[in-house]
Amino acid sequence: MKRKVRVRFAPSPTGPLHMGGVRTALYNYLFAKQNNGDFILRIEDTDQNRFVPGAEEYIIEALKWTGILPNEGVGFGDGPYAPYRQSERKDLYKEYADRLIHSGHAYYAFDEAEELEQLRKTMESQKQTFAYNAHSRMQLKNSLTLSKEETDKLLSQGVHYVIRLKVPADEEVRLTDIIRGPVSVHSSQMDDKVLFKSDGMPTYHLANVVDDYLMKITHVIRGEEWLPSAPLHVLLYRYLGWQEVMPQFAHLPLLLKPDGNGKLSKRDGDRLGFPVFPLNWIDPETKELSSGYREKGYYPAAFVNMLSLLGWHPSDDKELFSMDELIRAFSLERVSKSGAKFDPEKTKWFNEQYLRQQPDTQLAAQLRLAVKAKYHFADTDHRMQESFLLHAVRLMKERIHFESEMLEIGSYLFEAPVAYDEQVILKRWKPELAEFFVQLIDAYKASTSWSEAEAEATFKAVAEKVQRKPNELLQLFRVMVSGQGGGLHLFSMVELLGREEIVGRINKALNTLQTHA
Repeated sequence: MKRKVRVRFAPSPTGPLHMGGVRTALYNYLFAKQNNGDFILRIEDTDQNRFVPGAEEYIIEALKWTGILPNEGVGFGDGPYAPYRQSERKDLYKEYADRLIHSGHAYYAFDEAEELEQLRKTMESQKQTFAYNAHSRMQLKNSLTLSKEETDKLLSQGVHYVIRLKVPADEEVRLTDIIRGPVSVHSSQMDDKVLFKSDGMPTYHLANVVDDYLMKITHVIRGEEWLPSAPLHVLLYRYLGWQEVMPQFAHLPLLLKPDGNGKLSKRDGDRLGFPVFPLNWIDPETKELSSGYREKGYYPAAFVNMLSLLGWHPSDDKELFSMDELIRAFSLERVSKSGAKFDPEKTKWFNEQYLRQQPDTQLAAQLRLAVKAKYHFADTDHRMQESFLLHAVRLMKERIHFESEMLEIGSYLFEAPVAYDEQVILKRWKPELAEFFVQLIDAYKASTSWSEAEAEATFKAVAEKVQRKPNELLQLFRVMVSGQGGGLHLFSMVELLGREEIVGRINKALNTLQTHA
């Protein structure tokens, strides 16, 4: 009988969720939805020493912001396999560790951490590498080298111990990865990993295998950093008698830094000026702020769309996908084995495409809030009216990446410039040009109607009258109106500002230029 697809995203609450982690969650979500399966959020907090306050809440908020919503799990409602926080499940892991002890596939190790560290240093001085494995375990202090009586005595005395997996000495451990194909690791290259720690908590290796089994996980989709651990997990499934229901594995490629080689890190974001986290994060100890995509003004759908293509390639050249389209198009078989280089400029491009899809009325409403907050205009002011704001939005929409940039690039639509582009003035202004602008003022005042086309036609007519080429005057006119040498479509902007405002701005600019000539 075919099992229902069940996948999990299982982050550790050790800090903010990296965008690579969001991508892992996304791929799990897409795979589950495509197969009418379940997507679970499980918090793997077995390492209490690395626990960071607020990290779990951050993970939940980030998934909600991106729309990557689990069917069940921490923060999303209990399903049939609750609890989903490993620290609340710790009592059950010991049972499985004991089962491995009794079957001879694991053993107690009583070695002191200091003793092992000294052994490592000694071997390093001899140009050798220490590993706790089939070759070294029989020279160390564990239940394989001690008698049963000695082992029982140490246990009864409460001596600290860990439980280690007994990895076979000479065996090829094989698995098939959906993305990478056949994977084979010789057991001589594997350590006897710790499964259960002296503090009564399982390690990731035991806990994730036990939880995946108990939660009926069918596919483990995770980052490639866990690929070296996969053979160990294969052994655990075999030794616990769960080989028939072992999930299929898919190890995702790394997200790479934009320049050079290596994994994308927070330092790269700090260095090059882009976020690596979905939301702002304030370190609870240092109070350092790390920026997030949400607070930078990215649309969640644009962020998700960008992430989806970092490692996965659709069957055609399409780049823009809604979540529903991603669900239909996604496949693990089209995920690349090699790392995906992150491009911050391409990320802006995605947001720009989504911004252009926003209704003008919605953007105008956002612009109105920004204008109100900055300029405190009365609601009756013509610059607060929907017709004015809609016109402004249409002027700016094709020139921005983020909604917040509307007021940045279009501030001169709401207030007259107080300074003028000096480079343009030095290059273009000559006192004899004042005659043209004086006549332009008169012509504009005499106009019987006002539109983009009429304002431009009048401009050209006055230029012809004073025997000047329009191109000689256009940039100077732009600077008088906006203070800047480039920007929004000039005569559309002139139409929006209106006859009275344009005449006033030309007059003011002429006075300034003639005063400082």
